[in-house]
Amino acid sequence: MSAAASTRAVSGLATFAGIAAAVIAFGAIPFFGSDYLMDAVLTPFLALALAAVGLNLLTGYAGQVSLGSAAFLAVGAYAAYNLHLRLPQLPLLVDLVLAGLVAAALGILFGLPSLRLRGFYLAVSTLAAQFFVQWALTKFGWFSNDNPSGVIDAPALRVAGISFTTPAGRYLFSLIVVTTATFLTWRLLRAQSGRNFIAVRDHEIAAKVIGVPLLRTKLLAFGVSSFLIGIAGVLWAFAYLRTVEPAGFNLDRSFQILFIIIIGGLASLRGAFLGAAFIVVFPLLLSRAGAALLGGLFDSGVLEMSQRIVIGALIIAFLIAEPRGLIALWDRLWAAIVKRGAAAT
Repeated sequence: MSAAASTRAVSGLATFAGIAAAVIAFGAIPFFGSDYLMDAVLTPFLALALAAVGLNLLTGYAGQVSLGSAAFLAVGAYAAYNLHLRLPQLPLLVDLVLAGLVAAALGILFGLPSLRLRGFYLAVSTLAAQFFVQWALTKFGWFSNDNPSGVIDAPALRVAGISFTTPAGRYLFSLIVVTTATFLTWRLLRAQSGRNFIAVRDHEIAAKVIGVPLLRTKLLAFGVSSFLIGIAGVLWAFAYLRTVEPAGFNLDRSFQILFIIIIGGLASLRGAFLGAAFIVVFPLLLSRAGAALLGGLFDSGVLEMSQRIVIGALIIAFLIAEPRGLIALWDRLWAAIVKRGAAAT
């Protein structure tokens, strides 16, 4: 088979796989999937995947390290809650976008040090956002409508008179939002802004020499990243948990999103989804395997510790053996399938 024919075959298979995935996600799962699958697996997967897309844009594409992702999740969730509570005339989708913009504004504010700080020092500075947001949400009761515990109860999901309150509805709402946001992010990364991100990541001084506006590029990366993570926070609160508190957006959540992009693959939108799928599904598989092997000895404490150990070991292994993460393994597997299919024809 010629190179041109091989390229067409790869493109055709990729298009077919994409169409099949869309048909399954939009057409099959809402009708045939169980409530547990949609509520406990797919909805949190979608929210975490969108958060990982946002962090991957900032860290994987623009090279700006951040450890405050959970702060922007919280800002998005609490902003949408307060917009719905205090401006009930606004449609839910407007609340969603405005909550993302509030998170983006905070992200730009905490992205200002990126002009002077890099690497480890920038990562440490982003922790300020994490601790500041948690402190503010706990200190000022206005954010949680003066609930003494700081807990907020998410409103029902309704758009244009259509209710998304069932497990299938919440899953579909999350799927539509994540698909739209990911597509727009992909378009941004293919434009000049995306090339500027990569130039700043690869060599900041060289990027400045060739005319890339460093401050604007970095702040755009922080703003778009925080916008996406803020919207993911709305999905996490409104579609998945439906009741949240500041403690749910702690530093562990920030590290979880960071682990997703490391395991899935930096500078890859597909890697964000693969990493999120691993982080969501792995504890379920580990729990079932542990219960089958150890019975009652494998309690929640053992599960949590085992999960931390295995994920930590995987991160070290990926950083050493395959820095591109799961997406590199996926690409090699896909290439082998295409090669075998081409040889068979």
